[in-house]
Amino acid sequence: MRRVIAIAVIGASLAGCSSFSLDSFKSAPPMVKVALESEPPGADATTSLGPACKTPCSIDVPAPDAGFSVTFASPKFQPVTVPVQVIRNPGDFGSPPTTIVEPSPVFAELKPAAPPPKARKPMRPKSSKAAAAPAAGSAFPNQTPAQPTTR
Repeated sequence: MRRVIAIAVIGASLAGCSSFSLDSFKSAPPMVKVALESEPPGADATTSLGPACKTPCSIDVPAPDAGFSVTFASPKFQPVTVPVQVIRNPGDFGSPPTTIVEPSPVFAELKPAAPPPKARKPMRPKSSKAAAAPAAGSAFPNQTPAQPTTR
């Protein structure tokens, strides 16, 4: 019995002096493979968890307790963000725990970005000379009032 107490005391004192903690016994979160696809292919897909790739691709991400999102971006296209849910099944004595990603694969259809509006040329007012004189060969004569004639 003295040996067990001595080992426990030595173990506790070593734990206080080192960086030993009970957190080291916790398992790392399971990794989940996420398939990413886009139309058109070749878009940059970035997860809110950090990992990124060019579509079509698959990446491994640590399964978070809540969902995450994937943002798809490509030049000349509007970016699209897709929410992703993580569904955990704890399993039982007969089956192992599973983690499912929904939707699978994560897909985004990128729409072309609207072209920038064309710059309009400012309209210049017409000169008064051009407005007063009728155009040569015009079907409409000059509309100036006639001068009364005096005899």
